[in-house]
Amino acid sequence: MADVRNVIIIGSGPAGYTAGLYTARAMLEPLMFAGYASGGQLMLTSDIENFPGYPEGIAGPEMMVDLRKQAERFGLEVEDKNVEKVDFSSRPFKVTVEGDEHLANAIIISTGADSIWLGAEGEEEQKGKGISTCATCDGFFFRDQEVIVVGGGDSAMEEAHFLTRFASKVTVVHRREYFRASQVMYDRVAAHPKIEIQTFRQVKRWLSDEKGLTGAILEDTRDGKEYEISCDGAFIAIGHKPNTGFLEGQVETDDGGYIIHSEHTMTSVPGVFAAGDVVDTRYRQAITAAGMGCQAAIDTEKWLEDE
Repeated sequence: MADVRNVIIIGSGPAGYTAGLYTARAMLEPLMFAGYASGGQLMLTSDIENFPGYPEGIAGPEMMVDLRKQAERFGLEVEDKNVEKVDFSSRPFKVTVEGDEHLANAIIISTGADSIWLGAEGEEEQKGKGISTCATCDGFFFRDQEVIVVGGGDSAMEEAHFLTRFASKVTVVHRREYFRASQVMYDRVAAHPKIEIQTFRQVKRWLSDEKGLTGAILEDTRDGKEYEISCDGAFIAIGHKPNTGFLEGQVETDDGGYIIHSEHTMTSVPGVFAAGDVVDTRYRQAITAAGMGCQAAIDTEKWLEDE
């Protein structure tokens, strides 16, 4: 029989590392399975300027190293492995990693959500260097420059409208004529003097030079004709996918797969908690994820004490 840990944290990033820091300082001896791609979305972010405490900004990967070192200093044990499956049907909870079963009295899930990318030619090279999935995070870098937003839902409309604070021009690119966005959101964007809307267009290829992104080749979805558009930055707003597949329905989620809190940060299973973008469909910021990681850790400590 394997040793039973007080708490296992599944996933890393700001939520996971903060939960690890707090549970370690509470002497709970947490074990984290950070995943093969430990650090989460911020590993793809070149500059972070909106996280308190970094007046000069910081690179995403560097911040993740700092958060991990701080948590490990207080005793967080980290393994860069993926969780394959879990069993929350009884306690202690079971977590299977590379064929090995690990047991814990409490679980914190912080596996995040991945942005959905287009997969267009040249995209991989420009991720975090001109192509972003977060206007709130990166819009500031494109002051007085031309940018494009790809998408047709409310998120795309919000991103486009937000970017008008910085960019000189925002072009919304959508592959259909009709938008999934609410009418009020669409109308606000359509009426803005800085925004141009191009329908029946999809990105076929991104263009760049040694300095970064320079534009894109757009394809008409009706006849395949190609058009070139110049831009200094691009924001892809076609959705996110929470990393909850490994749970196989063992905790309650919404229709999109995001975990639903039942009480504070506890899930539908007592003793299983969740924090960060795996829960958050609204803010999706490093600072809010870190804050929720703190909450989940405190909730976990209190729950274990009560039990």
